[in-house]
Amino acid sequence: MNNQRPLWVGITGGIGSGKSTVCKVFQLLGIPVYASDDRAKWLMANDPELKSQISSTFGPDSYLPDGAVNRAFLADEVFSDPEKVKKINSLVHPAVGKDFRNWGESQTSPYVLKEAALLFETGAYKELDKVINVSSPLKIRMARILMRDTHRDEAQVNRIIDQQMPDEEKNEKADFVIKNTENKLLIPQILEVHKKLCEGIN
Repeated sequence: MNNQRPLWVGITGGIGSGKSTVCKVFQLLGIPVYASDDRAKWLMANDPELKSQISSTFGPDSYLPDGAVNRAFLADEVFSDPEKVKKINSLVHPAVGKDFRNWGESQTSPYVLKEAALLFETGAYKELDKVINVSSPLKIRMARILMRDTHRDEAQVNRIIDQQMPDEEKNEKADFVIKNTENKLLIPQILEVHKKLCEGIN
């Protein structure tokens, strides 16, 4: 581990597992969180190199005349085609990785969190020191998503879940598992992980 920077810790979990809620608690403890999905959207709109790559790969319609991402075009032309999704991910994920490294090296906390739904699936976990998986039963996740994302139906949610690594497999690969279930308190689990990560620095 490079002692000049904080410990880099990934935090992942399937859709609806509650990782955003867990991240908010870590932030209250003073731990910076890098939200990969949010940064990916920002980079697609603002990073000149990435914008150029997307335009040359999917055509000039990828961006509106004012330079903003043409979300309607990408939704229709790219995100509906699995092969094109792989292609755009192969452009966006390296840009996010580079952005995270720059951000992670500039932080001064004992550790930082990189929040990403597909840490294991993309191989991004390999550049991290530790990984936390937020685990939650499928039935609870489905209920949460349908309540939160009123524009989605059960079939759409199942398609997203099918693209993600099964929870059991993530639990085996992760260094820490936080169980977000109805019968287990969340805060004590987070505090325990926080304590171990802080102790790992000293």
